[in-house]
Amino acid sequence: MKKYLIKVGGVEYEVEVQEIKEEAQVLRTEQFGPALTAAPAVPVAPAAPAAPKSASAAAPKPAAAKNSNNVPAGAVKITAPMPGTVLKVNVNAGDTVKKGQILLILEAMKMENEIVAPSDGKIADVNVSSGSSVNSGDVLLSMV
Repeated sequence: MKKYLIKVGGVEYEVEVQEIKEEAQVLRTEQFGPALTAAPAVPVAPAAPAAPKSASAAAPKPAAAKNSNNVPAGAVKITAPMPGTVLKVNVNAGDTVKKGQILLILEAMKMENEIVAPSDGKIADVNVSSGSSVNSGDVLLSMV
């Protein structure tokens, strides 16, 4: 057995890992069948080149413009890292926040996860409320 020290979210964990010998691997294959392998990657066709923009399309959009995710143009999207339930929202639209400030608490797998500000900024939009269920990748709020 080998011991390793792993740091997750600032908390250190000591783990022990056992190396499987070839004989043990053969026995395991006989008991459980061959190991699963990943399917080969499917090639993706390259995207079509973008059409040239006209002079009117090149003009900057107003700051209030929003994209398909209801996020103001130029804003930083803060997304849910995992599925869960929003327990508490600590900020409102228009609030000024500092890097590392707790924006909201997300409960996932019976654990409370702090979602913090990635940088100093201003909250542009809050897309969730206490009690909301979210999926991984959902936009929780946006900052400018």
